[in-house]
Amino acid sequence: MAFHNAAVDAAIAASLQLLEDIRLAAGDNDFLRMMGIARSSVVCFVIDTTGSMSDDIEEARAVVYEIIDSKKGTQDEPSEYILVPFNDPDFGPMIRTTDAQKMKTEISKLTATGGGDTPEMCLSGLQLALTGAPSSSNIYVFTDATAKDIALKDTIVALIRSTKSTVSFFMTGISGRRRRSLEAASFNDYKDLALASGGQAIQVSKSQLPQATDIILDTSTSALVTALQRAMVVGAQETFPFVLDESLKNITIYITGTSLTFTLTNPAGVTQSNSDASGELGTIQTVGNLWRIRLKADKQSGIWMINIKSSWPYTLKVTGQSTITFIYDFVEKFTGPHSGYAVLTGRPQTGKPATLMLSVIGRKGPSSIIVQEVGLVPVSGPASFTNGTMTDMGNGDILVTVDAVPEGEFVLILRGEDKLSNSEYQRQSTTQMSISKVNIQAAVDSSVEPGEAFNLPFSVMTQGTGGTYTINARNDRDFPMNYPNSIILSTGQYANATLTITPSATTESGTDVTLTIEAKSSSGVDSNYAVLRLSVVKKITDFIPPKCEVTSVLADDCPKDVSQCGPFRWELSANFTDENGTGIESISLNQGNGRFTHSALTASIVQAYYNASCCSQILEIVAVDKVGNVGKCYHSIIRSAGFSAKTLSLPLWLCLLVSIFVARS
Repeated sequence: MAFHNAAVDAAIAASLQLLEDIRLAAGDNDFLRMMGIARSSVVCFVIDTTGSMSDDIEEARAVVYEIIDSKKGTQDEPSEYILVPFNDPDFGPMIRTTDAQKMKTEISKLTATGGGDTPEMCLSGLQLALTGAPSSSNIYVFTDATAKDIALKDTIVALIRSTKSTVSFFMTGISGRRRRSLEAASFNDYKDLALASGGQAIQVSKSQLPQATDIILDTSTSALVTALQRAMVVGAQETFPFVLDESLKNITIYITGTSLTFTLTNPAGVTQSNSDASGELGTIQTVGNLWRIRLKADKQSGIWMINIKSSWPYTLKVTGQSTITFIYDFVEKFTGPHSGYAVLTGRPQTGKPATLMLSVIGRKGPSSIIVQEVGLVPVSGPASFTNGTMTDMGNGDILVTVDAVPEGEFVLILRGEDKLSNSEYQRQSTTQMSISKVNIQAAVDSSVEPGEAFNLPFSVMTQGTGGTYTINARNDRDFPMNYPNSIILSTGQYANATLTITPSATTESGTDVTLTIEAKSSSGVDSNYAVLRLSVVKKITDFIPPKCEVTSVLADDCPKDVSQCGPFRWELSANFTDENGTGIESISLNQGNGRFTHSALTASIVQAYYNASCCSQILEIVAVDKVGNVGKCYHSIIRSAGFSAKTLSLPLWLCLLVSIFVARS
C-alpha cells in the first residue's frame, strides 16, 4: 500500500510539473485554449481578393474593426483572429494572431487585384482555414465568384464533419469591371457546404452586404448554442416547435430562403408575422435571402413555434447564448488490456448502432442539469426523433447508443431540465452526419520526419455491393503523396493499401499536416472518409534545458525590515547558455515586478539583467530552447539563491506515463 501511495504521489507531482512546463513554454493564453478553459470565440475570415471584391473587402474590414472595438475587454472578445485571403491561382497564407491591433493591420493590407477569369480558389482557402482554425470555429467566407477548385468539395465536407466548425458564405452578385456572377450550380455548392456545417449561405447585392454581416457580430460571441436547426429541401408549410429556457440570452432566429412567409408564436400564444418588422416578440430584418429575427430580452421560457410557408427550399436556425451546452463525438469501442472508446474518424456504419460520447455542461457544472433524452433527428423532412439509450459515465459524460439511425443527413438533439430554474432546455448539434456502408481504418502511430517518406497503411471495407472503389487523398500542405487510385472490395472483407507522404526537407519541425482519405463506390452512391493529423518533427537529440549562472547580485542596500523597503532597490545579472543544444528560443520573467532585459537570443551567452524594488524580493526567470526544454532561474534576496530546470521532452513524458501505470496497477 505504501508503494501504491508513493506511486500516486509521484504521478500527481509529475503531472503538475509537466503541465507547468507546458504553460511556461506555450504561454498562459495558448495553454488555456489548449486545455479547453478559454471559451471565447475565434473569428476566422476567408476573403476573395480578386479585382471585383473591393466593396466586399471593405465591408469585411469594417466588420472586423467593429468586432474588435465593440467586444474589446468584454467576455465576448475573440480569443484569436484568423485571416485567409484567396485569389487565382494563389491562396493564403493563413494569418493568425491574438493581437487585435495586428489583425486590424493585416486586414487593412488586403487589396482587390487580378483574377482574370470567373472561378477562384475559394475551397483551397477554406481548406486552409478548416485545418488551421480550432475545432468548432465560426468561419466566414466572402466571395462573388464560383469555385475553380470544386473537386475539393468532398474534402471540405469531411473536414467540416471532423472539426465541427460552422461555415457561412456571404455571396454577392454582378459587380465591377469583370461583371462576374454566381452561377446557380456554384451557389448550390456553397449552400451544400453551409448546410453541412450548420452555417448560412447568404446571397445579397454588394450594397446589401453591410446589413447581412450583422450575423457575424451575432455569432462571434462566447457560449453560443443552437436550440433548433432544420433545412427543408422541398417547399411546403411546416410548423416547428422549439424550447427556449431561462438561461438563453440574445436569442436570434435565422431563416434563409425566397418567397416565404412565417408566423412566430410564444408560449402565451402571442404571435408576430414576417410583415411586422417590429412587433411584440422581436425585431425582423430582411436582407437578400436572409431573415433575421432578434427576440426581445423579456422573452418567455417554454415552447415556442414558428410556422413557415414556402414553395422553395429554406433553412431555419435558432441560436442564443447559454452556459448549458454539450460537446460530442461519434465513437467506436476497442478491446484489449485497456479497452475503451476511440473517436470515429469517418461516418458511422450502416446496419450498426451509432455510439456517441457526450459531455454535458450546466450553469454550475454537470450536476446542475438533468439529461432526459438524447437522440438523432433528420435535418430535413418530418422531424422523427430517434431516441438513444443513455449510460451515465460520471462527471457529465454520457455514452449514448442509437439503434435505429435515421436515413440521410441527421443531427443530435439533447433535451432535459435545468435544476436552477426548473425549466426545460433543448440543444442541438449543427454539423450534419450520415451513415455509410463503407468503412476506412487508418491510424498514425508516429511522427513524420522532414524529407523522409512516411508509409501509412489503411484498410477499406464495404457492407454494400463489392467492386471497384475510387481512392482519393489530399493534404493541406501539398506534400507529394503516392497511393492506389482504386481498390477492389469484396462485401464484408477488408482490403489493405498503403499511402506514402513525403514532407519537404525544409519543413519546419512542429508543422501539422491534415490528411483526408476518401473511398467512393463506382456509382458514387456510397462513400466514407478518414481525417488524420500528422506532425512533422525533426529527430530530437537535445534533451538538456538551458542553464543559468547568476553572475552578480547587489542587494546590500535592502533593509531587513520589509516595511522600510520602499526607497531601496536591488539588481541581479545572469548568463543563460544552451551549450551544444538547439539554442534559446525565449527568455521571460515568470515571477518578479522589476525591470527585466536581456541581450540578443542569437548569442552563445545571453546576458540577463533585473532591477527591482527591495519590496519585490523573489525573482524567477524562465528560458525555453527551440525544442521546448524549459530552464528556470530562481533567486530570493531573503533566502539562498537556487536554480531549477525541468525538461519538456521525451524522458519527462515517459516518467509521467510510468508513474501513472504504476499508480493504477
